Amino acid sequence: MNQTIRDIESSFLKEKDSLPELNVGDTVKVFVKIKEGGKERTQGYEGVIIKRRGSGVNASITVRRVFQGIGIERVFPLHSPRVESIKVQRRGSVRRSKLYYLRNRTGKATRIKEKVVAKKDAGKKGEVKKAAAK
Repeated sequence: MNQTIRDIESSFLKEKDSLPELNVGDTVKVFVKIKEGGKERTQGYEGVIIKRRGSGVNASITVRRVFQGIGIERVFPLHSPRVESIKVQRRGSVRRSKLYYLRNRTGKATRIKEKVVAKKDAGKKGEVKKAAAK
């Protein structure tokens, strides 16, 4: 029974290339399709991922942003056809899976440290230098 459900759900999943690697603490810009009258347009929503839940078709993220001094949280199902694309603006370095504590903070207290990622090319250059020294 579970296998048949997975087979049906797999047709609704987005491709792995279309979704970037998303982690809690990342600042993302989510582009959502909005219908107004007979027209359809794309609107960006930028904020910090404070929660990630579910798996497969049910996977979703909660994005929080502060607009005019009021915190707004919005839940985006990752595999929804309304979500056009997601771009990661900066990677956050956090030590917990749910960032609910950000709700009680304002201003500079809501800042999240940026994750430092080592470049892949740097290691290769270092190996070349070692070989040349010998």
